[in-house]
Amino acid sequence: MKDETLRCERACRDTCSTLNDAFHQETALVHLYEQILSNCDDPEIKQFTRELAEVHGAAALGIMQKLNEIRARSHAIDGVMASFEGQ
Repeated sequence: MKDETLRCERACRDTCSTLNDAFHQETALVHLYEQILSNCDDPEIKQFTRELAEVHGAAALGIMQKLNEIRARSHAIDGVMASFEGQ
């Protein structure tokens, strides 16, 4: 991947487009490794590919957890701001 394809918008509030892109790439890698697993007969390659799929699956899960934290924090801040706007 080229560096210029990833740009942080710096204006995200309840989501992060860069992390969303990373999540999609990690899940695409998991799907790729699953395809390799379904087409491979070599036990050593299957085990190696299974490990890669697990690593990238864990990375995708971690990214999703961080995105959920960002959304929750943004909603909490919105709630605080709304309570001040009503005064």
